[in-house]
Amino acid sequence: MKEHRALTARQEALAERALFGAVLTLKSIEECRSFFRDLCTPAELQALADRWAVVGLLQQGVSYREISKQTGVSVTTIGRVARYLQNGNGGYTLAADRMKGHRANGSL
Repeated sequence: MKEHRALTARQEALAERALFGAVLTLKSIEECRSFFRDLCTPAELQALADRWAVVGLLQQGVSYREISKQTGVSVTTIGRVARYLQNGNGGYTLAADRMKGHRANGSL
């Protein structure tokens, strides 16, 4: 059995960069679906999809309780997504804005 070693901060950063680089090579929703289904467990993928659904509902002004009712996501997780939507790295907003642009152009 292989001994588990913790990665150094540099190794972790390189592994993360390699993962994001791999995602950037994907050219379609079908390719992304295949990649993420290989990469994630069904529960992990569902958690990611749930959080993404929460982003859209928060941007529409839906209340936490209604989002929880619609999605089954806990109010705690909804609050966490909301905090990152407001004060995170800007990734949720960037992706959501780009998705709106793609929908407007009919490319999704």
